[in-house]
Amino acid sequence: MHGVGGTTPEEMLGDPRVRRITGDDTAACYRRTEDADAEARPDDYRGEPVREAYCWSNLTSGNSARALWLILVPFMVANLAHWMRPAAPQEHKAQRIYDVLVRILALTLTVLLAAAACEVALDLTAWQCAGTAACVDGKSWLGFLSPANSGWWSTPGRRLALASALPLLVIGFLWWLSHRTWSAYESASPPPRDPGTSRDTPVDQRTVLSLHGFWYGRRLVARLRAAHTTAGVLTIAAALRIATAKLDRRVAEGGLLAVSGQALTVVLMLLAAVTVVIVWRTARSEAAPDDQSDRLIVRALPYVSLGVLAVVTVHTAWSRPGAHSSGPLPGTAAFGGIAVFQSVVVLALAVAAWFLQRAAGGAARSALNGMGGPAVALLACAVGGVLSGGVAQRFADWMDGDATPGQANAPIPGPPVLLSWQASVLPVLLVVVAVVAVLAAVRILVVRRRVAADVPGLYDPRERPDERRTLHIAGTIARAGLTDAAPVLVAAIAAVTLVLGAGAVAGAWLTGLAPGRATEGAPPVVHAAAETAEALGSWLMSAGVILLLTMGRRAYRDHSARRTIGILWDVGTFWPRAAHPFAPPCYAERAVPDLTWRMATWTERFDGRLVISGHSQGSVLAAAAVWQLDLVTRSRVALLTYGSPLERLYGRWFPAYFGPSVLAGLHREMDDWRNLWRFTDPIGGPIRLATEDGRTVDQGPLRDPLAFGRTLQDPLPAQILGHGDYQSDPAFDAIRAELIARLGPPVPLQRPRSAQGSSGRSSA
Repeated sequence: MHGVGGTTPEEMLGDPRVRRITGDDTAACYRRTEDADAEARPDDYRGEPVREAYCWSNLTSGNSARALWLILVPFMVANLAHWMRPAAPQEHKAQRIYDVLVRILALTLTVLLAAAACEVALDLTAWQCAGTAACVDGKSWLGFLSPANSGWWSTPGRRLALASALPLLVIGFLWWLSHRTWSAYESASPPPRDPGTSRDTPVDQRTVLSLHGFWYGRRLVARLRAAHTTAGVLTIAAALRIATAKLDRRVAEGGLLAVSGQALTVVLMLLAAVTVVIVWRTARSEAAPDDQSDRLIVRALPYVSLGVLAVVTVHTAWSRPGAHSSGPLPGTAAFGGIAVFQSVVVLALAVAAWFLQRAAGGAARSALNGMGGPAVALLACAVGGVLSGGVAQRFADWMDGDATPGQANAPIPGPPVLLSWQASVLPVLLVVVAVVAVLAAVRILVVRRRVAADVPGLYDPRERPDERRTLHIAGTIARAGLTDAAPVLVAAIAAVTLVLGAGAVAGAWLTGLAPGRATEGAPPVVHAAAETAEALGSWLMSAGVILLLTMGRRAYRDHSARRTIGILWDVGTFWPRAAHPFAPPCYAERAVPDLTWRMATWTERFDGRLVISGHSQGSVLAAAAVWQLDLVTRSRVALLTYGSPLERLYGRWFPAYFGPSVLAGLHREMDDWRNLWRFTDPIGGPIRLATEDGRTVDQGPLRDPLAFGRTLQDPLPAQILGHGDYQSDPAFDAIRAELIARLGPPVPLQRPRSAQGSSGRSSA
């Protein structure tokens, strides 16, 4: 199995002639053409392994449309926070609290997205610009909305009703995308057998990854999709209701409209409460595949919310003589409320994680001492705020022409003041990131100097030392070691984000003005710094959004760019969508059942033995698939991993699922396991497990490069391989041969008549 970069079956099998054995264009198993019918010719392969390649790169980077999933980064990061809980027992009370808090936080991100769309469509376009002659001037596409034309659409309520179609399209697109990927990914069912766990395996070495329904979450994603779609629609309806409530208070004949509006407000609040309850109670059911139909109230909820939105839209468009729009749209302070609520949820999440970490015994190699989930959740909120603020700032700057949004000379007030404050603190955050980057560079230089003294000792002493070559190898090792310092970077950014975010909210609420105007009476230096930070931050927020869209557009035309962007999702989308249904789909919910079906059916039909080898992310999929096998099949499988992030990344950031104890349980229940690693590898690392007979799972560190200088065997300089091409190392073939030999001949079982005479083979 290949890793995150993706590899063709021809490259994996070392033969230009390959044949697909099973699967489709998205993911499939391949063999060399001459090995395609190996089971029909057992005498030709007696004692020889049959190589087979599983290619899954199209699950993440094959379709150019997937590049546009970059805009779903906040949802993906929030989903990761769900899986980063400390390795406490499943029955711990804080476990359910942690899961509920992550789901509620994910729901606020959907509300934030809908609010940002409403800010652009309802506030900046329909309320501010369309109601101001100076802003409409030169924009023919807005002329029919201008009050100066006295058209049917020129009243504020009807302008808002028409503009509400844009945020509704955004929510509808996310619903469609989630439903489309749900039917393609979550629909891959596991084999009809219970994987189970050996009774003599200690409790702390068992993992939920071996449960029969772990990789089958159709009902959960469908339920979350209904709730989040409802939340987005209700956010649009709430924005319309808040605006019309102010209009009704201004109009003398607003008595009946005000009463009906209050009734609609009550209905919206009831639907919002039902939505929160559904999200609260939607927990994962992993013991068995959850393939039952959901309750009618859950399936009908999005349609009910659409009906209520239609009624609210008609109520908003109702004629209100004398009504006019001025200033910002009422309700823009909701952005501050969302930010404060998200901060409170993140702090509560940190408290729950602290209790879980204490119950887990405080694993030494757990990232951020168990606080990885809360830190990542905070970053998800920050990225969501930057994207929503960037879109609003960029759109406002385009609408008001040469003026600056929010300034005295601007034709429109511009986006909410909080977004301006958030933009002003962004340069400070980037300064902190730059400082951390400088410290990382210094660390590389220090480690390189220290490692350089040991590099020549790894090679033949007869080779002449080369200082430049030595520093190159030592520098590669030093840069690869930065992966282990990633928690420090995440902690620094999360801490600064929390402090600066709190300062932005406080500044917006206390002053009610943008930073530039709030410091007009301050010393010139302070005022100039505030204006510079506000302007620079606004451009940085806008540039971030434009950069994502540009990368997505380029990926449509450039295959290499599309593959590069796809690689970004390989790590983030390994996990099922347990918190946010609009996150990019989980490719493992297709890949793991594929592998499990293939291994289980092949061993059952031919009484065979397997060596499953995986590189990089492929090793994670391989381990997850082995956990899904039944105990008999699992005992016939040996695992060979290389360049594997199982312990270095997954074990530290997801300790409840890949911690040391559960990896020890995996090794206990299968035939054997070997892991190859290098110091120069920035992703893979050792597994840090020992076998019962004293041997270690890890085989390494492998020498990289294989030769220090030019020799008779290597007349040209050997390349530093780092994370790639482990198969070129002689240790790879030796370890694989050892595992195949260790598996030995199969134990005869009762087999189907069609399989008689086909035993005695192993597949690698």
